[in-house]
Amino acid sequence: MNRREVRRKRRIRNQIISYVISAVLLAAVAAGVFFGIRHISNAMQEKRRQEEMQESMEAETESLPETGTSEEGVPETEGQEGTPPAVSEEDLLEEMVNNAIANMSLEDKVAGLFIIRPEAITGVGTVVQAGDGTRDALAKYPVGGLVYFTKNIQSSEQLKEMLGKTAGYAKYPLFLAVDEEGGRVARVAEALGLENVGPMAAVGATGDAQAARNVGTTIGTYLKEFGFNLDFAPVADVQTNPENTVIGDRAFGSDPASVSLMVQAAVEGMQEAGVSACLKHFPGHGNTTGDSHEGAVETGRTLEEMQAAEFLPFQAGIAAGVDMVMVGHISAPGLTGGDALPASLNEAVITGILRNQLGYDGIVVTDAMDMAAISAYYASDEAAIKALKAGADMILMPEDFVQAYEGVIAAVRDGRIDEDRVNDSLKRIYRVKYGDTLAQ
Repeated sequence: MNRREVRRKRRIRNQIISYVISAVLLAAVAAGVFFGIRHISNAMQEKRRQEEMQESMEAETESLPETGTSEEGVPETEGQEGTPPAVSEEDLLEEMVNNAIANMSLEDKVAGLFIIRPEAITGVGTVVQAGDGTRDALAKYPVGGLVYFTKNIQSSEQLKEMLGKTAGYAKYPLFLAVDEEGGRVARVAEALGLENVGPMAAVGATGDAQAARNVGTTIGTYLKEFGFNLDFAPVADVQTNPENTVIGDRAFGSDPASVSLMVQAAVEGMQEAGVSACLKHFPGHGNTTGDSHEGAVETGRTLEEMQAAEFLPFQAGIAAGVDMVMVGHISAPGLTGGDALPASLNEAVITGILRNQLGYDGIVVTDAMDMAAISAYYASDEAAIKALKAGADMILMPEDFVQAYEGVIAAVRDGRIDEDRVNDSLKRIYRVKYGDTLAQ
């Protein structure tokens, strides 16, 4: 019942009560003073009782959202006078994100920009469990995520327990990540003897996008079961150079259109299973011959060539709503006017192309910063600062985490990095982290 109708009925009820009291008074006069006084008293008590009931009803009506129709027969809608607007899921998510960031210290904010191996903060040679050491390490360095490898996995029960306890010890929501592409990069399947979905080249050769979706669903389902929430997959590179063995059969193929369909389907399958996908390695590693694990790698492709090939699968994955994109350590002077700075540190690539041209506003993570393409040329703090200034949101596996972490804090304090820039990255990160929480 709407409030206008309540008010109308209240007026009618008050009139009836007045008529009743008048009638009682006349009857009291006719019957004598004794009976008159008693009737008047009863009538006044009844009026007070009716008014109290009326006030109670009005209070309940005010506390409830309006439903039904107006006097004109038009359905009541949110936003009419006196009706609080409903809070959308997007508004709730933004409120959660902003509140979380507002209460963080600068040290916690900066720590949240790193995804590292658990060994980097625990001091343990190989982490296979989560105990007091993990709890204390996460209290001191509340990083944004931890990435695990085959050596960290001993059994299904051990893995579930380790990840579950780690998540419970964290001060803030954690990315618990792994490289699980299928084929020759399948840390969990390899460690636990699970059925391997096979190389993506074989999936791409089927020409069936549903097969790629099934791969994403399969991998996402078992990762979610063990406690992972982020997979550095799928590979979105187009294998345009047959001599490229670093990517090779990790890619879905050499045809940009076909690879795009496969990438989009794989992202959808994985994220529908509850695990964030991460496209890699922007701007495209498929035409290179070198290995950035071992040193500098360069592609000679032009912007026009990459727009027609390498960028297409990334655009398809972005259209599918991918949560994260990994930028490689590839030098691409054809994209940057001759600048050979690696893409992971290059503002022209991250902000100019990925953000502005391709319209991506999700999380950008660097490739592992302990690779020789970075570590042989830059100190850990220098590389982390360059990446953040270029537009990256998260730094993956710096060679020296503490040096990188402390270097970024110092850069914010002395003004080389604006704290608002850090906040922007944290908002992207927490939209994904809290978005998963709302979905559950």
